[in-house]
Amino acid sequence: MGAWALLWPPLLLAGLLGQPPGALAQAQYCSVNKTYFEVEENTSVTEPLVDIHVPAGLEVTLGPSSTPFAFRILRNQLFLNVTPDYEENSLLQAELRCERGGSLVTQTRVIVSVLDINDNSPEFSFTTKEISVEEDTKVSSTVIPETELEAKDPDVNDILFYTLQEETTGASDYFSLVGANRPALRLDRPLDFDKRPKMAFRLLVRDTPEEDVEPSHTATATLVLNVMPADLRPPWFLPCSFSDGYVCIQAQYLGAVPTGHILPSPLVLRPGPIYAEDGDRGINQRIIYSIQDGNVNGTFIIHPDSGNLTMARSVPSPMTFLLLVKGQQADLTRYSVTQVTVRAVAAAGSPPHFPQSLYRGTVALGSGAGVAVKDKAAPTQPLRIQAQDPEFPDLNSAITYRITNHSHFRMEGEVVLTATTLLQAGTFYAEVEANNTVTLGTTTTVIEIQVSEQEPPPTGMPGGRPSEDRRFSAVDMATLGGVLGALLLLAVLGLAILVHKHYGPRLKCCSGKAPEPEPLGSDNPAFQPDHKTNWAPAPGPTHDPKPSETPPVLTEPTTPSLTSPGPESPAAAHSGESPAAVRSILTKERRPEGGYKAVWFGEDIGAEADVVVLNAPTPDVDGAGDSSGDEDEGGWGRGPHDAPGNDSTYI
Repeated sequence: MGAWALLWPPLLLAGLLGQPPGALAQAQYCSVNKTYFEVEENTSVTEPLVDIHVPAGLEVTLGPSSTPFAFRILRNQLFLNVTPDYEENSLLQAELRCERGGSLVTQTRVIVSVLDINDNSPEFSFTTKEISVEEDTKVSSTVIPETELEAKDPDVNDILFYTLQEETTGASDYFSLVGANRPALRLDRPLDFDKRPKMAFRLLVRDTPEEDVEPSHTATATLVLNVMPADLRPPWFLPCSFSDGYVCIQAQYLGAVPTGHILPSPLVLRPGPIYAEDGDRGINQRIIYSIQDGNVNGTFIIHPDSGNLTMARSVPSPMTFLLLVKGQQADLTRYSVTQVTVRAVAAAGSPPHFPQSLYRGTVALGSGAGVAVKDKAAPTQPLRIQAQDPEFPDLNSAITYRITNHSHFRMEGEVVLTATTLLQAGTFYAEVEANNTVTLGTTTTVIEIQVSEQEPPPTGMPGGRPSEDRRFSAVDMATLGGVLGALLLLAVLGLAILVHKHYGPRLKCCSGKAPEPEPLGSDNPAFQPDHKTNWAPAPGPTHDPKPSETPPVLTEPTTPSLTSPGPESPAAAHSGESPAAVRSILTKERRPEGGYKAVWFGEDIGAEADVVVLNAPTPDVDGAGDSSGDEDEGGWGRGPHDAPGNDSTYI
């Protein structure tokens, strides 16, 4: 009884737990030594996360609450089955079910926390944002709020930094970001539609404070801001004497009218006609003109749209009008005023005046009626005849024109037109009369009109169409000029060759070189020297030498004189002297009075022999060779021209 009492508590506990005695002492369930892990995203884990202790008779599986496809159990080891991505799933869970025979014994959960890293680029919700900004937007106003410009980064822990870069030069002077981490766009200075109607920026976002940090990701977007004009300025009367785009010192106008007359056309004012435009050119409201004050007796009328000032009645006596003219926008929001001073001056009634006394024009033969006569000085322009009033330029529009003495032509305003078909060529003269319809003064001038078969080619046509008479272009004419120049050069070269071929020897003689001696039929070979004699260049031929002329000096030859006997010279034969007294024809004698002399050939030599006059005295030079033979004044043959003391010798 006592032994059963001792066994009763263990058996009762084992019955309650459904296990045999001693099972609690032996870990009869599945277990792991760690249930929480941290893994950076994008990291591939190949090693087992944890080993699972599975007792005999038990098995472990993944429960339904496990993250799908994230884990696997292999040989009682838990593996991570995917590369974790923080943006997809920041927490992975594995449910470990420990079962015996299909019955759950225990279950354990293993948690894997995915750590976020900077692996994604920020993104804008737009590529280009275009907005309109009023020109009168106040400075320091937020033009685009932060919520419209901020970028999104999937890496939730990243801090984004923004930079505004100008694409339009100078645009950064007008806009900026509120802060580096706050991309709200703020206006920094007043806008000006006329100067900068449109500006563009590039908005850059970066997920690191510095550019050179790794890893670093950026994104860009474009901002386009259109400045809308605001009604800030009143109308401006032009031309402004000063304007900086914001204010205008407006023009004041001056004019004059003759007393006792009503001008038929608008007044000519200085510095120009009355004209105003909206100071806000982007809005450009239409301007309405009116006279507010100074219009005595309603003398003047101003056109509400054009601003032209005309006369309603004449001014009887000289006076000055100070007209206050108002220019108001069509929407009646803004207006400006200016002063127009008009002086009424007594007119002397001077007739109009033509700047030219004669005008010249041309027109083609066969032109029909209504064809404009062209200006001869500018063939592309019609001939205009214009007279001027010497006192009042305003009266020029009141001058009318007519041709008084020719039925072939007529005036239409200031232009000369044909009145009929021109069938006869020639030059016609017509008188033009100018009549001032206000002062009734008249004057005349003359037109010379040339009617030709073909109208002179224009120097330039308005439509850019080339003239029909122009058959060749400038390139064609240049090519033709080059060909003709080449032909001319060839002709000159051919002529030079022909001249050298036919007249080369003569040109060589005249150029200062002695020509080669040519054998003549009358030459005596007995008197030829053993070696060539060095003769100086001979002068040109002469047919009637006179003793008073100064012939060129003959250079003294260096060859010795020849002593061989020869035939008689013509002079000796003519004078009847003995042949013994005749010296060689190539012998030179020194004469007592100085110089040398040479013989001459008679008429039987031929017409081709040159005549050389050599009578210049040559001073005695030491070492000069004497001629062979004795000096004898009678030894040389004398002709009819020889005389005592005459040093000339004729060849």
